[in-house]
Amino acid sequence: MQPMGKLRNMTSIYLTYENQILLLYRQGSRVVNNMWVGSAGGHFEPDELNDATACVMRELNEELGITRDMLRNIQLRYISLYNKPAELRQNYYYFAELKNKDDINLVSDEGQLKWFDISEIPALEMPFTSHHVTRHWLKEGRFNDKFYAAVSTDNDMVFLEMKEF
Repeated sequence: MQPMGKLRNMTSIYLTYENQILLLYRQGSRVVNNMWVGSAGGHFEPDELNDATACVMRELNEELGITRDMLRNIQLRYISLYNKPAELRQNYYYFAELKNKDDINLVSDEGQLKWFDISEIPALEMPFTSHHVTRHWLKEGRFNDKFYAAVSTDNDMVFLEMKEF
């Protein structure tokens, strides 16, 4: 099916601390329900359409009360494209290290937050793109500073390094 030209732009950020990752069991969302997703994230506001970092930092502050100064090494690591009926979804995936795990309150209006050892990620139920992005990050992405494009296929995603030129 050809995309209809309608876009859904979303961001997600995965917070890490030592060998742990903070995930949200999202409940009550229009797009994703009863699955593990990034620590925070959401849809772009109209004034953020050309600034994914502004979107993810706003969502992180709104959902968890976390500001940029509480993080280190915040990076946009993946952009994924996923063709759904009647819309093309673009997800911008960030990863960052939390400076102090004790600085945050594990309460969210979006669902239940929980710290996991990163080795537990493969066993968790996640949305299609999150599933593939986090597994790629576990195997390869966390060991480098590369930026990847992830494009969906029938039951998988193809990852390509996006180089500047």
